[in-house]
Amino acid sequence: MTEAFIYDAVRTPRGRGKASGALHSVTPIALAVTALKAMRDRNALDTAAVDDVVLGCVEPVAEQGADMARLAVLEAGYAETTAGVQINRFCASGLEACNMAAAQVMAGQSEMAIGGGVESMSRVPMGSSGGAWAMDPQVAFHTYFVPQGVSADLVATKYGMSRADVDAYAVESQRRAARAWAEGRFARSVVPVTDINGLTVLERDEHIRADTTMQSLAALEPSFVKTGESLGFDAVAIQRYPEIERINHVHHAGNSSGIVDGAAAVLIGNREIGDKLGLKPRARVRAFASIGSEPTIMLTGPSFAAQKALKRAGMAASDIDLYELNEAFAAVVLRFMQVLGIDHGEINVNGGAIAMGHPLGATGAMILGTLLDELERTGKATGLAALCVGAGMGTATIIERV
Repeated sequence: MTEAFIYDAVRTPRGRGKASGALHSVTPIALAVTALKAMRDRNALDTAAVDDVVLGCVEPVAEQGADMARLAVLEAGYAETTAGVQINRFCASGLEACNMAAAQVMAGQSEMAIGGGVESMSRVPMGSSGGAWAMDPQVAFHTYFVPQGVSADLVATKYGMSRADVDAYAVESQRRAARAWAEGRFARSVVPVTDINGLTVLERDEHIRADTTMQSLAALEPSFVKTGESLGFDAVAIQRYPEIERINHVHHAGNSSGIVDGAAAVLIGNREIGDKLGLKPRARVRAFASIGSEPTIMLTGPSFAAQKALKRAGMAASDIDLYELNEAFAAVVLRFMQVLGIDHGEINVNGGAIAMGHPLGATGAMILGTLLDELERTGKATGLAALCVGAGMGTATIIERV
């Protein structure tokens, strides 16, 4: 099997996903084009060598519909021969796109491909594409559907996480993200978003609240009490998990991922194309996996996906130097740490989506780039990136520096 190497990774800053956010005036395709142009320009890349561009997008409708990946390729001025495809594995879409690009290379069917993702949550709101799971009563009934926030609170309740536990994790995420920006840890990968006149619209993550404290979070009311209790979803979850007497609602806006806009791209190719183009590989893709998990609790899939990828790589959790796990909710990371026996000092060392936000289709590619940068900064060798996924799934990717 051909080895797949990561040659570069870029991302935009994350802008607040509301009308007042800095990136609200920027279309989704412009965000994707920003990442693709940056990838080309900083590597003096002959885009005719790029066989395919795979972009994740969770709400592929309206401005984000119609195979935006191919349109972004054309709008970015890439060679006409570069194909483009848009994929959706909910929150893991960006990482799945990178895995698909790597799989093409490893199978020998592409020499070079770009994986990445884009989401403009301020312009195409979450839930815009609908779907049978939440909207078809028959489907919802058989799968014990509950909204994801209730699932997060179910995870916390079932595995013994208190409000103080999840809030403390959130405070640390904010602290780490603020430190990472202050120390320039994102400087290599983050490229500014500019307007049509070339003026900078945003050059750093906009969602961080560095002054967050346990006291400020304590003032926030839990977000999913009404959804769970008044709308009856707690009862559905308890029907599926009868060992739970009552769900303790602990998640709120301050310990859950932020709604933001952004895009990312990761350049992946075989050794021969890199040598031909004069590019130096930064890491190799060791293994990747996606897995299904129980859909009501929904958010426990990352540990199973990680274990599956580790088995494929012939590795143990202790062989991984650094972990990046999307902070969809604080309890997701705390449960992952419980299962794999990971110390907090080994995971999300530069903060995560609680602090910086979660642009749904792009986050997976973003955290893969963050992981690569941090491995290089610290001189460490191996890293694992993972995300929880709606409807009960998980996706994980293991990389190794070269």
